[in-house]
Amino acid sequence: MAENDKLQGGLNSVTIVGRTGQDPELKYFDSGSVKAKFSLAVNRGGRDNRETDWFNIEAWGRTAEVVGEYLKKGREVAVNGRLSVRQWKDDAGNERDMLSIVASDVKFLGSKRDNEMGSYAGGGSPERAPF
Repeated sequence: MAENDKLQGGLNSVTIVGRTGQDPELKYFDSGSVKAKFSLAVNRGGRDNRETDWFNIEAWGRTAEVVGEYLKKGREVAVNGRLSVRQWKDDAGNERDMLSIVASDVKFLGSKRDNEMGSYAGGGSPERAPF
């Protein structure tokens, strides 16, 4: 079987590592579902020529609840998920696009000091949030 045959159905997977730009915003829906939104700063380039890319992250369900409870601004995380493009027309009738990452997994990273600074409640820090 050729390599191209294996991916016939397509593949939409992304993994990024960075620091959160703000505390997550939680939104609860009448249906009972919950969504967490936050931004992630990812540095690229060398020490002298560093640039920062910003990504919008969405998490849903139990992942959103854990992110909302434990994730704080500045915390280093690894996010696994898929790319999503939302399209709409603004009030002036202009077509708009917004790229985001829908997280399937958020792994808390960083030093022991990061963990002790309140980014995980309950005394101690998980390597990965319990979801």
